[in-house]
Amino acid sequence: MRTIPKSPTVKNPPEQFNGDVWVDRIASPQEPDQRATVARVRFAPGAHTAWHSHERGQTLHITAGVALIGTRDGTVIRATPGQTVYTPPGEEHWHGATPADFMEHLAMLENGEDPATTTTWLEHVTAEDYSAAHTTTTED
Repeated sequence: MRTIPKSPTVKNPPEQFNGDVWVDRIASPQEPDQRATVARVRFAPGAHTAWHSHERGQTLHITAGVALIGTRDGTVIRATPGQTVYTPPGEEHWHGATPADFMEHLAMLENGEDPATTTTWLEHVTAEDYSAAHTTTTED
């Protein structure tokens, strides 16, 4: 057993995020056969990811604020603290805060064969799509 030193908080890059988003890595593989990663991600009001997908899927557990999670078919889930949302492997999606609320979630996923390509980043969510998402959401 050992204590893992805390990684510094990192501000996420504008190529992949709209607005201010910070990440704290919580867990990463410690042994050669491990794949799980966990991060605490904090979004300022209005901040959100670009479209992206994950090779092995992703689980988001909302810990604070109000989250919006959208898919290409126009589905948007509004999730609050204590709720967990799963996106399956390869599903293109985005997630972030509402315009009025900070949001924090735990992001959990397994690395792919090449950890550098576990997440496929795509184009930014349009302002129109984000605006529509926070006015027409589905409670999950």
